[in-house]
Amino acid sequence: MSTEPDHILDATGLFCPEPVMMLHHRIRDIAAGDTLLVLATDPSTTRDIPKFCSFLGHELLQQDELDGSYRYLLKKGGQPG
Repeated sequence: MSTEPDHILDATGLFCPEPVMMLHHRIRDIAAGDTLLVLATDPSTTRDIPKFCSFLGHELLQQDELDGSYRYLLKKGGQPG
């Protein structure tokens, strides 16, 4: 990832639906415009996290995968606080 995130959510070792449930709770606690790095090992996150962002109006800035580890950099939607 090219930028330092404002927040990190480590969901490694968890399986659907836990990573997205944790993301849902965590993103409520950060300010609009902040970035959140999500770390996961569940392959279903490659489908679920982009859909989560699209549906709820958050921006998926980057996503990558290396050796079964997935990283997603999100920017919380809405007006910055």
